[in-house]
Amino acid sequence: MKIIRFTNKKLEKIYNRGYIKRNRLSERVQEIIEDVRVLGDEALIKYTKKFDKVKLSTRLLAVPKIEISGAYQNISPDVVSSLKTIIENINRFYRKTIRKSWKIKDEDGVILGEKYTPIEKVGVYIPAGTAPLVSTVYMTVLPAKIAGVKKIVLISPPDKNGFINPHILVVADLLKVDEVYRVGGAQGIAALAYGTKTIPRVDKIVGPGNLYVSEAKRQLYGQVGIDMIAGPTELVIIANRHSDPKFIVADLRAQEEHAKGLVILITNSKTLAKEVKSQLDGNNGFIVLTKNLTQAVEIANKIAPEHLEIMVNNPSRLLKGIKNAGAIFLGPYSFAAVGDYVAGPSHVLPTQGTARFFSGLSVFDFVKSSHIVSYTKKALVKIKEPLEKIASIEGLNKHLDSVEARFRS
Repeated sequence: MKIIRFTNKKLEKIYNRGYIKRNRLSERVQEIIEDVRVLGDEALIKYTKKFDKVKLSTRLLAVPKIEISGAYQNISPDVVSSLKTIIENINRFYRKTIRKSWKIKDEDGVILGEKYTPIEKVGVYIPAGTAPLVSTVYMTVLPAKIAGVKKIVLISPPDKNGFINPHILVVADLLKVDEVYRVGGAQGIAALAYGTKTIPRVDKIVGPGNLYVSEAKRQLYGQVGIDMIAGPTELVIIANRHSDPKFIVADLRAQEEHAKGLVILITNSKTLAKEVKSQLDGNNGFIVLTKNLTQAVEIANKIAPEHLEIMVNNPSRLLKGIKNAGAIFLGPYSFAAVGDYVAGPSHVLPTQGTARFFSGLSVFDFVKSSHIVSYTKKALVKIKEPLEKIASIEGLNKHLDSVEARFRS
């Protein structure tokens, strides 16, 4: 790791890491999307053979119920028990966040409000390339279920033998996912966005993926809803002389297990910086030396990381100043892996600085609101003049006519 003294200029590249340069990848993804739009299942079979080295037929795209139920035979029984504990943690967290429709009525009979409606069909993408992300199944499906989504479709790329990891199938079964398909990559995202003869079209796609998946989501946004465009995973740790270097080193190493992950330690302790560097020398990432912890908070806000660990004696004091972070972990026994697997909130979090304006995946991502407006004639009389004035200023005469039509004999 490299130790750098804080200056905004030195950290500018990190602050602006979300910049995307359009290249051949964008063009290739566009070609794949167009193929799927036109050819449907035929394109999915072609790209599955090309990228996953698996030969499928249309009949084999869908994972049958018998294969899903048989997956229990290929995992340890105690894993199912652990999964049920985790599922309850996540359920307990998200049940507290449900939004209810509301309305207000005034003395003139005006009714205003919001009607919340669950999204009808959601597609969940579960990566399985470098590692089968079993935890992503429950971290995406459960908020959707609690929000009231009627149909959840899961896709995941097959292994070299044409199967989906049995743990992924078991979690999908425990959560009563409606349909599972063995397809991945940009072609899978396109199939969910447009629909094929086999795979249904959905209203929103959630879940992380590789560069092809992220680019496909970016290009298809508008055709279909998406949660966010995920980049490489990130961890920033704020620590001082009271922090345990063993915990810091362990957490930075854990984050580096992910390809191209960003890891940064921000500290005002030279001693801690040297200790951590001595154990992680040669690894990617940075150690940023600051004058004090206030400056450390300032840097963390500019980085806006996916995961932020605050490993100081009184983390709540620093929490007040944190404005931009996907998930915040307080104290030495709260760390990114706890959030990744068991705590409750989803681990699908904003990356590449988008925590400045995005939030982690939640129940809110699976509902939409419709504004409710109900006026009486008595109420309309009171706002007739300002209503007509604005319509006149904008020069929209037909709008003006629609107001005056209510007052003609």
